[in-house]
Order: sequence, then structure tokens, then C-alpha cells
Amino acid sequence: MLKGLNKSLRRDERGITGLETAIILIAFVVVASVFAYTVLSAGIFSSQKGQEAVYSGLAETRATMEVKGSMFAYGNGTAGNMTVGNVSFTLTNAMKGQAIDLSPNPTGNDTHVTIISYTDKNQHVSDLPWNVTFIGKNNGDNLLEQDEQAVINVDLSSLGPAPVAYDTFTIEVKPVTGASLILNRTLPARIDAVMDLH
Repeated sequence: MLKGLNKSLRRDERGITGLETAIILIAFVVVASVFAYTVLSAGIFSSQKGQEAVYSGLAETRATMEVKGSMFAYGNGTAGNMTVGNVSFTLTNAMKGQAIDLSPNPTGNDTHVTIISYTDKNQHVSDLPWNVTFIGKNNGDNLLEQDEQAVINVDLSSLGPAPVAYDTFTIEVKPVTGASLILNRTLPARIDAVMDLH
């Protein structure tokens, strides 16, 4: 009886043919290939976006200015009744990188790309008149380049109420590329002809 049962079990066995096995293996390989391609494409895309972010940050940093030394304020008027008529400060390239256009704005309405604005508790002026003088090494143009220093003289005489003793003000230098440079200063108790605001 066991022999008969054993023979019937062997006759009813059905195996998978070689063709079916090949089809299943090919399907697995195709799915794995598509998945690998998707993962690699996403990785390449994200690394490319990361690279663009790094290069953009470097370009922004290379076009950044910094103040070299102190800011000076110059009094205007008679003794005991003086206001600040203008301020000056020296700029250099922060990372010896990209040239920054410092074409001056002497009358307040010329064509220029670097904007200097002023803010205090009484007013905000978005584009002040200013001049530039290069000191030390320079090549004679209005571009602030590597190893050059530019003295910016900002005219505050056109302000409504001119800055007086104890006033706090902000001057913002906004180049066409790169970060803005923000300078916050407070005037001393007495306005003199020349004051070092640090």
C-alpha cells in the first residue's frame, strides 16, 4: 500500500520548467535595474543641487565687503549747535574675491549700482548721495578689487532732522552682488568737527 501511494505521489509532482524560471529571474533583474537607476538618478540630482548651493554661497561670499578701521563723523554748524553733516568709512574685499562696483552717487540721482541707505528713529532714506576715494594700491577704476581700499564719504546734509548728540543710526551699503554691509553707530554726547565712531 505504501508503494502505491509513493508511486502516485511521484506521478502527480509538477515542477517548474526552465523557461518559467528564466522569466522570473529576468523580471527580478529588470525591476532591480530600474530601482538602481532611480536611486542613482536621485543621488546625482541631489548632489548637483548641493554643488549649485555651495557655488552660489561662494559667489555671494566672494562679493562681500568689510569695514577696515573706524567710521568717522564730521560735525556741521556752529559750536554748541552742531549736527552731523557726513560720515566716512573704508571698505575692502572680505575674501579677496570678486570686484565690486563702487561707482559713486555724488548728487543722489546718478546711475549707480551700489546703494547706500540711512535709517534712524525719525526717518529712512533709501538712496543717499555718496563719493568714493581709493587709497593706497588701486588701478584707477571704480571697482573694489583685491588688495584695494575705498573710502566712502556719505553726505547726510539732505536728511530731514540731521543726526545730533546721542542719536543712533544705521547705514546700509547694498552692492549689486554679495551681502549687504550694515553699520550701526551711536553719536557721542557732544558733536565735534571730527569724531571717531569706531
